[in-house]
Amino acid sequence: MRREFVRVRWGIFDDAGLQVAGDYGRKRGIMIPNKLKILWGEGRPVINGWLSIPCGFSAEVMAEQGYDSLTVDTQHGVIDYPDAVAMLQAMRSSGVVPLARVPWLEPGAIMKALDAGAYGVVCPMINNRKQAEELVSSCRYPPLGMRSFGPTRANISAGPGYASSANDEIICLAMVETAEAIANIEEIVSTPGLDAIYVGPADLTLGIANGRIPPGFDSENEEVVSAIKMILDAAKSAGIRAGLHCGSPEYAAMAVGWGFDLVTILNDARILAAGAKQSVVKFRELLGEEPGAAVERSSSY
Repeated sequence: MRREFVRVRWGIFDDAGLQVAGDYGRKRGIMIPNKLKILWGEGRPVINGWLSIPCGFSAEVMAEQGYDSLTVDTQHGVIDYPDAVAMLQAMRSSGVVPLARVPWLEPGAIMKALDAGAYGVVCPMINNRKQAEELVSSCRYPPLGMRSFGPTRANISAGPGYASSANDEIICLAMVETAEAIANIEEIVSTPGLDAIYVGPADLTLGIANGRIPPGFDSENEEVVSAIKMILDAAKSAGIRAGLHCGSPEYAAMAVGWGFDLVTILNDARILAAGAKQSVVKFRELLGEEPGAAVERSSSY
């Protein structure tokens, strides 16, 4: 019988009301299902958060804000592997789907991210079919790939059915962000086992414009938007998903309208900075000061 799942705060339940996460899942040997696959199966877009601050508490705060998934970024920023593990642990009680962006296409880093409990890997700078195949292989156990077995934390956090279910539940996202990748887009998106393309617009802008256009998010430049939509169309034609890193809810909503299946809105550091600045500016306005009044700086507090 086909099992229908509904999302609730503290677990996932089948159509008979039996919890497949938590105690029920452990007793039955069932790996907790990947809710992103459930959402995509329902035709619903995923809102993804981005973590760049190496702190379990900030990850926990972000996990409570209603995101469908959160990505721990170990490529850029200051997050090391022990930090990432602590952040994944802090996110667990919220039910948000944990993802990780790995530093590079390096099988050891990919496998350690998955062993730590990530339910998906975002890999930067995938430029051709060979690299896409290596990425997929690093995410899958034999016979589908070369992933080595040793899910030290994942076997606890995801449930004891991990060994038999991980190949079906883990998602693999290849970042397309260079001119070379665009030239090879058809062969990349047709890679067997690849679940999604993830567009990094800043590097994509650098890659196609060679410095003519400043890198950033939420581009309205016709050349950049055209490249983003071309990547999206290629992914859709191949029957896989597509994600886009955005800088605002408005642009993210527009991207969903284009057909993107996953959108990321800023990261924790940018959200913290924006919120802090907004409160300071508002305070100065209420005191009758210029909103942009400079704060006198010195080497002391």
